[in-house]
Parts: sequence; C-alpha cells; structure tokens
Amino acid sequence: MRFSRLMLVTLRDIPSDAEIASHQLLLRGGFVRRVAPGIYAYMPLMWKVLRKIIKIVQAEMDAAGAHETLLPQLHPAELWQKSGRWHEYTAGEGIMFHLKDRQGRELGLGPTHEEVITSLAGDLLKSYRQLPATLYQIQSKFRDEIRPRFGLMRSREFIMKDAYSFHSNSKDLEKFYSIMDKTYRTIFNNCGIETVAVQADSGAIGGASSQEFMVTAQSGEDLILTSPDGAYAANQEKAVSEPIKATPLASKEKISTIKTPSAGSIQEVCLALGINQTQIIKVLVMTARLESGEVQPLLLSLRGDQELNEVKLSNILRDIFGENILKISLITKDEIKKQGLNDLPFGAIGPNLEDKNLEGAFTWRKKFLRLADHTAANLTCFACGSNLKNFHLLGTSWGNLGEAPKVVDIRNAKAGDNCIHDNQQKLEEKRGIEVGHIFQLGRKYSQSLNAEFTNESGRQEPFWMGCYGIGISRLAQAAVEQNHDNFGIKWPLNIAPFEVIVVIANLKDDVQRNAGEDFYSRLKEEGIDALIDDRAERAGVKFKDADLIGIPWRVVVGRDAANGLVEVVKRATSETKKMETNEALRELIKEIHALKL
Repeated sequence: MRFSRLMLVTLRDIPSDAEIASHQLLLRGGFVRRVAPGIYAYMPLMWKVLRKIIKIVQAEMDAAGAHETLLPQLHPAELWQKSGRWHEYTAGEGIMFHLKDRQGRELGLGPTHEEVITSLAGDLLKSYRQLPATLYQIQSKFRDEIRPRFGLMRSREFIMKDAYSFHSNSKDLEKFYSIMDKTYRTIFNNCGIETVAVQADSGAIGGASSQEFMVTAQSGEDLILTSPDGAYAANQEKAVSEPIKATPLASKEKISTIKTPSAGSIQEVCLALGINQTQIIKVLVMTARLESGEVQPLLLSLRGDQELNEVKLSNILRDIFGENILKISLITKDEIKKQGLNDLPFGAIGPNLEDKNLEGAFTWRKKFLRLADHTAANLTCFACGSNLKNFHLLGTSWGNLGEAPKVVDIRNAKAGDNCIHDNQQKLEEKRGIEVGHIFQLGRKYSQSLNAEFTNESGRQEPFWMGCYGIGISRLAQAAVEQNHDNFGIKWPLNIAPFEVIVVIANLKDDVQRNAGEDFYSRLKEEGIDALIDDRAERAGVKFKDADLIGIPWRVVVGRDAANGLVEVVKRATSETKKMETNEALRELIKEIHALKL
C-alpha cells in the first residue's frame, strides 16, 4: 500500500473532545473520524486493525467448536418482554434504542442478543443429542449511552463478538465456560495485549458466575482489586475483603446524647465526639425503584469509614423482592418535600429511624427495609445519629436500638483491606478497561422464553446457557491505551495495520527512490504487510507520521542508500540499527515471521 493513496489525514493538535491518550491518538492518526457524539467512522487504517482482530477471534472461536452466524440487529419487543428486560432496557435511563414500524409494532436495536439466540435455539435444538452447541457472531451493537465518552471505549455504536452456548446440564456448561476462559486468554495474548481476569458482577445480563478480562491502564473506568500473589482479582463491584479492624469504643454505663450543631459530615461528627470513623455508624436513607414501578424506602447502616457498593445492594434487593431494580437513589430534602413526608433529621439519622417519618408516602411501601453491612453489625459499642437534629448518641449498642437489621455485604472492598484467602496479604488496586466478559447464564433466558429440549429420560427441560463477549472496537483502542508513548501508537505486530513502513527520505533523489521501491517490493514478495511513504513531504514529517500511526517496524531509505545501507527502527523500543540492505531484509523477515500467528 502507498501512503499517497491511503486517504490518510493526520493531525498535529490534540482534539479538544478527546480526554484520554488512546482516543487522542486514534483521532490524530486518522484511524477514526467522529460523525456524532458516540458515533465514529472506522477509516481504512482502523478497519485493517479491526479485521486482524476479527481474524484472531474467529480462529480461536472456531477452534473451540463454535459456529459463526449473523443475527438480526432489529429485535421484536415481544422477545424482550418475555425475558422481562424490555422495560428495564427502554424505560427511563435504559440503553436500548427503540422504535415502532409502520404497523405500530415495537422494535429495538440490539445491545445484546440473548433473547434472539435463545428463541432460535428453542426452535432448532430439540434433543440432548444436539447438545452442546455454540453460536457466535461479530457485528455492530447499539447502546444509547447517557454520556458517550473516551472514543470507542463508551460509544453508541460498536463492534462486538458475542457467543452463546447451550447445554444439557450445569456441569457441561461449567466445562465449556472453562474452555472459553482459556480461549479468551489465547485471543488477547495473540492480539499482543496484557489482560487480567477478574471476578465480576453479572449485571443486567444475569447468571450465576461471570468473569471480566481487563486491560490495565491508568485511564480505565473500572477499579480492579488484586492480591499480591495473583491468587485473587475482582472488579470492585464484586470484590470481597476483610476490612481493617475497628478501634474498640469502651462501653459506658450511660449512653451520652451529645450536641453536634456544626457537624455536617462523618469526619466533623467524629471530631466533635472525639472518636475515629471506625467507631461510628453512618446511615443512608435511600429508595429503590423496582421493575414493577413500586418504590421501596431503605435504611442502610455502614461503619463510618466504609462506602456503599450499589451493585451489591441492587443484587441483594433483587433477591429479596424477586424483580430487577431499576434505580437506587438517596432520599433528598427536595424528595421529602415533594412526597409530603415528615421531615427527616438529615445529618443525625440513626439506624432506628422510625417508619412514621414516611407517613404520607402513599406511593411507597410503608416500612423501611433495614440492612446493615457486616462492618456496622459487628460493632458492639458505637456512636450514631440520635434521630434528633444536631444530636448524636455516644456509647450505644444494637441492643439499645431495638430491632436489629438484616446483616449483608454492601460495602466497597478497597486497597489496604486484608485478602479473604490470606489475611496476611492486603488488596492492591489498579485501573482497568474491560475488553471481554464471560457468563454462566444458567436457565434464566431459556426458562423465560420456553426454550426446551428433550432429555435422556424423554422429559422436556430448559437449556443451560452461557454467553461470552469481546468488544472488538474497544479492544483496538485498549491496545493503544496500553501501547503508546509521547510520539504516538505502538501497535502490537499481529493487529498492526501494517507490519513495516518504508520511508523514502527524499523522493527527488533517484537512488533513494529506487532503493526504497525495491525494498518495498521485496517485502511484499515475502508476504510482509508493508506500507511505503512515497509522499513528496519533508523527511521529518514522514518520521512523525510513522511514529504517530505506530507501525511496528520503520525502514528509512536516506542518504546512505548510495552505500547500500538503510536504517531500521523498532517502534516498540525505539531501537535503531543501520544495516546493509540485504541483511536488513533478512532480519525483518525472520523476526516478523517468528512473531506472526
């Protein structure tokens, strides 16, 4: 390929809407062009990268026994209504683009394909003899992100590989889940990126077990907690740990009620009471909006030094009420006024706030659901709000507060906590970009969509299912986030748009031009994916563009061409060698073929 015919426009300045390095470099390098917020065109260089990633994914999925297919992007609402996800995905802050056709039938643009594939499997797979079976596809998905950002990391249209497996029993599902785990590790390794596999929450997809594959990067949206020995890794949404021990608060014969008029935060209350944050219980008054539309008020207790994990809370509420939780939010003063409730003693709310404060909230369940994190429940003597404005209790206990709340894990694990598997080790934190996610779905979708097969005993039963996703376009940008410097991208060889770029320093020099063309032709003859910069530009411009677009090897044909020499630069390390032309060709061919799949 010739640079002059590439339709490539590079930028010197950093685009104002690009916040992270990979987004900036893909725009500056001409790999993508923004069409609208969260919507990008993949330009020729980027499409080459994506096709190479797709080829790697296809090879490994095929080797694992999966069959490639292509499913519709338009989904009838009825399928999603059967699974119970239509309202969740389309109402309020739901992420599904949805529309009506000319007959008034509701349709959605697919953000994921569990409903469609399960319905098809129910029609096609009738007997246990046809199982296990796995189908996968690679196509565009659509999600109506509230705030699309970071380029391809969180966009409204993106390319994804999603696979779905069907099994006759849970053991067979677990076996294939393990195969997919290994397959994913091979895919990411072959793409030349480093990933960390972490325990993860299944989210709206559902299922018993799930695991994310993260590219570690400072710009990552996810917080990963890992043990120093590598035996434990989890997304913070899922992570568990043993928090630091609370400092004991000596019991007193009499509980003190202490005025705290200017204390508006846990830190200020602790200062006023002369205690630390492990000795106080903080209480959050929240509401959970259920899928049925009902609103449940919550009274949540945590130790003062801990933070609420809303994902854990949502999962607990889903188990309690048997339906999905659409939204969890703090009850604010404005909400109190809007609902016509009794005033709440904000800043001094205790774990035993009375339900009568909710009188008048006819749209809500009348009683608080009281939950206490382990860290709060384990305190035997503590401080807490008194339920009177500007007053706190010191030296109280759960026995003094009446009915004990349900004890649950609703806290964020954090760096510095003790590891569960070895309390001599402390959790460490990293930032990560999710590029893959595998799930054991169980029977959630097959039951709701009546997708059944005949088992060995001749009885009908629902499939056991798994699903396995890789963000193809996100993976491409994550590779840039992990592989770049101040000058540009450093593409891993197997997904680079080209393997070698030949730069003719001075196109007007016949010796340089002829030597460059000859070297380029010989690379092509050897099966090397090469690009030649044949533009009538200054050498410095060509060198900067070569660094920016990140081709793994650069061969510079300059003044030394008259002596049969070229300069070979390895982009990953900036290592530079001046070599005889034939020797340079042999070395490049040897090294590239050794690294290529």
